Amino acid sequence: MKLYISCDMEGTAGLCSWDQCDPKNVTEYPIYRRLMSREVCAAIEGARLAEPCEVLVNDAHSRMHNLLFDELPHDIRVLSGYRKAFSMVQSGDEGFDGAFFTGYHAGIGVERAVLAHTYSPNVLYGVRVNGTEFDEALLNAAYLGEYGVPVLLITGDEALCSATQKALPWVECAQVKRSTDYYSADSLTPTAAIALIGEAAQNAVRRRAQACPFRVAGPVTLEIEAASVECADYMALVPGFARVGGRSLRFTAASYLPVFQAMIAAMRIGGAAAERA
Repeated sequence: MKLYISCDMEGTAGLCSWDQCDPKNVTEYPIYRRLMSREVCAAIEGARLAEPCEVLVNDAHSRMHNLLFDELPHDIRVLSGYRKAFSMVQSGDEGFDGAFFTGYHAGIGVERAVLAHTYSPNVLYGVRVNGTEFDEALLNAAYLGEYGVPVLLITGDEALCSATQKALPWVECAQVKRSTDYYSADSLTPTAAIALIGEAAQNAVRRRAQACPFRVAGPVTLEIEAASVECADYMALVPGFARVGGRSLRFTAASYLPVFQAMIAAMRIGGAAAERA
């Protein structure tokens, strides 16, 4: 089996503040990047208990060089570094049989969800595809679906697992924590989370024949609610976007792939406006 893993960090067990996942933090971040790395290892080890796997891991959090290589299996490939043209799903078009999303989180605006946001919280306040709110998991799953790759496993908090299983009912979920507020969680310990993720990964691979690629039927309309008017000003410069409100933009294409590309481009150019002048 050829397995793709996109690993984020906010959904790591115990993590409940931006400081803990901010590379500029020299106290807590080093602890949680190690726990992030160990959760990725647990997913790989669990998958390999079910079936031999060739693995590519895409480090998808922040500046995208968080994983500790000395914690990882010696026989995998790792995509590390910023920026990647396709961000959290870079190289997902290389013929994979299935995908895991580890350390993921719920989308912006979701109630009782730890550090909920969608891609870049200082740029994007909301993203809808064909009228449905899409979080990172759905945006990325739909991209992989364009290449026939089903998502098999997702790990993170209760809000993420609930939302994902509504849209992708075949996905195995490892719920490692439950939000009690935006900045607090009732969490498993790292040891318990690693055991849960390993078991869920094993089940996900064993059940992969039941999984389906997540595809969005065309034509596809992307609606973005920018975090600020300044961000929307810049996003509107991307060809194909229509400004439909002070912070609202719309983009339509025949299929999902150009929509995903447009979302990434708009986020990147909107990020320039989010910086202080």
